[in-house]
Amino acid sequence: MLAGIGLMPHGNPVLDPPDKETRKLAEVLKNIGKAFADVDAYVLISPHNVRMSEHLGVVMAENLISWLGFDGVELPGEWRTDRELAEEIYERARKEGFPVVDLHFASRSGEYSRWPLTWGELIPLQFLEKKPLVLLTPARNLSRETLIKFGETLGEVLEESDKSAALIVSADHGHAHDENGPYGYRRESGEYDRLIMELINEDRLEELLKIPDELIRKALPDSYWQMLIMLGVMHRVEVELKGSAYACPTYFGMAGALWVRE
Repeated sequence: MLAGIGLMPHGNPVLDPPDKETRKLAEVLKNIGKAFADVDAYVLISPHNVRMSEHLGVVMAENLISWLGFDGVELPGEWRTDRELAEEIYERARKEGFPVVDLHFASRSGEYSRWPLTWGELIPLQFLEKKPLVLLTPARNLSRETLIKFGETLGEVLEESDKSAALIVSADHGHAHDENGPYGYRRESGEYDRLIMELINEDRLEELLKIPDELIRKALPDSYWQMLIMLGVMHRVEVELKGSAYACPTYFGMAGALWVRE
């Protein structure tokens, strides 16, 4: 059963908030952790792990190991994969014809079945109780409809499971808010971020499908594709928004939102 959904950023500022807006965002992230403290597992979708343009990934490695922080911030730790749930997701998606890949490294099981974690997973995990998890990766070259349908299948698997699970969507938004940042300044980053927050807060997430490709390309988000998967899950499980916040203390926008099942 799906307990709810947490949209969580993966920027270092939420770990040590520098301003009022980022502190408010960190409070939302803490509330996500509290809301899902009793679940059996997390399903975490991250844009900063293995990158495949045309295939969805399900990590099967048993041991998930902290490997790559961002900007010198290291967050050590080790997590376990919920292998049973991962296999259920993979097998259902494969049978339904999705371009999905099961991901292993070094060994298929045991001590040497290990997989690296990056800031895309590690920062959200700092706000969550340690639980087994299933790590999924999105694919940017798949159609919007395919990503939503995959989310619908994922929602069905989670609803049918005997385990309680929370979906965690790791996402930062526009990356060109600061002319001194690595991507410079583009007004589209602000436009995209404002729109995303409107869609979240006004319960209009179906309008994700209407966002023009040109706006997405110029805004430089790493959130859009996993949010389409999230939307598909929402087609299968009714959830209610309990809180949201946005902050942009550096060159990229960050948002947090908590939905719990109705």
